[in-house]
Amino acid sequence: MFGGDNPDAMRGLRLDGIVMDEVAQLKNELWTDIVQPALSDRLGWSIFIGTPSGINLFSELYYKAIDEDEWAAARFTVYDTDSLHPNEVTRLKRDMSETSFAREYLCDFAAQGDDQLIALADTEDAAKRTYQADHVKMSPVVLGIDPARFGDDRSVVFRRQGKQGFKPIVYRGIDNMDLAARIANLIEEHNPDAVFCDAGAGSGVIDRLRQLSYDVIEIPFGGKATKPEQYINRRTEMWWLMKEWIEMGGAIPNDTALKQELATPIYWYDNVGRKVLESKDQIKKRLQGAGSPDLADALALTFALPVAKKEMEDIYIKRRKVATQKEEYDPYTRM
Repeated sequence: MFGGDNPDAMRGLRLDGIVMDEVAQLKNELWTDIVQPALSDRLGWSIFIGTPSGINLFSELYYKAIDEDEWAAARFTVYDTDSLHPNEVTRLKRDMSETSFAREYLCDFAAQGDDQLIALADTEDAAKRTYQADHVKMSPVVLGIDPARFGDDRSVVFRRQGKQGFKPIVYRGIDNMDLAARIANLIEEHNPDAVFCDAGAGSGVIDRLRQLSYDVIEIPFGGKATKPEQYINRRTEMWWLMKEWIEMGGAIPNDTALKQELATPIYWYDNVGRKVLESKDQIKKRLQGAGSPDLADALALTFALPVAKKEMEDIYIKRRKVATQKEEYDPYTRM
């Protein structure tokens, strides 16, 4: 028996099986970096048990088990086990907050915290929706680009058309020139009506795309919101618009990592009543071992500004401009 407060004590073990209790309280690396490798030599098994408590390792594993055939998930509520007297259950339901009761006694992973911006249940609903091409063809196509900031982050391109969000494209370990070239190919393929890119880490990508005559709009996450009286910065504003889009019927890919990222950030209000979204660094500090929410940020970028659908004539003019600029200038052909 080992305590989860000292993960390093388990390094070097070889395990046939393990039961991990109160997984919501454990650090991610205990499973990913220590226990999982210790099981691999013997093709061992693992059982995870505990009480839901927001977004963490336990919720990530639970939804992984639901989505993948190699895993199994089971949920036993207080009503399934009959472990408490019915009168006591009634009292607890009356005296506890709805969220606390749902997590502790209904084992509800989707129970939303009071400070959680996007409910996990809403992301699950959004992942079940799909719109046909005819349903969104009159809506503008928007690309959101979130370039990698550090070595462990991903560069992500997210495409959205109206209420349909498409599977994000993820790149790892490529430089700005390579990323810009791949994005240029995506622009040619999808003819987006707007392309928004994070200005913080994407300045090199933006400059290169503009050199290639592509119209890219830089969006500073920490910059001033378009409604500064409501939001502390641009990132908070975009996430809030994304939240409203999801609640009003937006559809996302059924991607566990994306759903977890969307439901992770918390929010609060500053001293003048503006909404403040938890930053990437704050998320990493609060949830030790959590990665950067690059997928969700790329989708949020598609809400940076209102976008109108371009006319075919606009696309033709843009393509002619690109083709003309690529031609060599010959002074003797102009008299």
